[in-house]
Amino acid sequence: MTRFRTTGRVALTGLLVLGLAGGITLLPVVGTSGADADPFGGFKELLEPLLDKDDGTSDAKKMDGAYRLPELLGLEDPNDYVPAGNPLTKEKVELGRMLFFDKRLSRNNTIACASCHLAEKGFTDGMPVSTGINGLKGGRSAPVSFNRVFSTAQFWDGRAATLEDQSIGPFINPVEHGFADHDEMVAKMRRIRGYRDLFQDIFGREIMIEDVGKAIASFQRTILSGNSALDKFDMGGDETALSESAKRGLELFRKKARCTKCHSGFNMTEEKFHNLGIGWDTNTVDLGRYMETKNPEDVGAFKTPTLREIDRTAPYMHDGRFKTLEEVVDFYNQGGIKNPHLDELILPLELTEQEKRDLVALLKSFNGEGWQHVSPPASFPK
Repeated sequence: MTRFRTTGRVALTGLLVLGLAGGITLLPVVGTSGADADPFGGFKELLEPLLDKDDGTSDAKKMDGAYRLPELLGLEDPNDYVPAGNPLTKEKVELGRMLFFDKRLSRNNTIACASCHLAEKGFTDGMPVSTGINGLKGGRSAPVSFNRVFSTAQFWDGRAATLEDQSIGPFINPVEHGFADHDEMVAKMRRIRGYRDLFQDIFGREIMIEDVGKAIASFQRTILSGNSALDKFDMGGDETALSESAKRGLELFRKKARCTKCHSGFNMTEEKFHNLGIGWDTNTVDLGRYMETKNPEDVGAFKTPTLREIDRTAPYMHDGRFKTLEEVVDFYNQGGIKNPHLDELILPLELTEQEKRDLVALLKSFNGEGWQHVSPPASFPK
């Protein structure tokens, strides 16, 4: 894949607080045995797609174990967003990849992070709500995992302040990975010699839940999406990158459709929370952000997701109610669902049928690259 340096922000502005089913769609976990297996043997495979083979240089530079993220057209430099307290290293990223795919990090060895975050589905699972341990179902769709390096509060309700906190939260959810607490999970991991050795080598101490979070967060920060058709048109000057319908959709996105009121900036989200009325029509209201803040203004409010890769991440909204982008556009066109806490930004749009088709054509131009390198390790620590 060709990599580009970012020269500025995508000047997007308009409505559409699309609910993305999020997650990290990844391939099935593959385990191989063998006492001589190299626990970092899969790293070359992980790193290879990030290398620029045209001039022999690499955007993913390794210097004493350091790992540099590629700069993609349309995005700000992701390296500027990596926290100082958890710098990227190739060893930490590879450890995080192992943890992300390892089903042993669930109480009954059936669920991995990758079970709900599949690469081919935009790092979601393609389901309205996710299925966890013992077939139990959660109440929300899986959020996407790409471009989390740019994100602030994590989860639909923003309950995790950092990606490190988000990375360890699902392990103690009774309907996800199912551990009673983090101590139970860490005790299980410490019985695996391979993990004991890796954590000692990388962090200089025995396995701690904080370091599990740092490793998984490091891996998640390598999952990017940029260099989309829209980026090529809007920032690269390629007039052929968008269809005529998508170009009309871009004009609507920034003006009449009001999409950029929420989906603004280079990552197509302002990282805020909004009530769209989801659930008020069926008396199944999820209080969302309110459960974290207890602020009445946050009743039924959920975080604005990025629109990058939106065409891959159906179904949409935090409850996964809409199967298609056409349904989502119709929902916003009608002005959401009336309720006492409806966000003031949500208004009827009065789009014509052709305008709705043009807007969908634009949304389908948001697919990019920067995540295709993700694959399960060939083996796991024993």
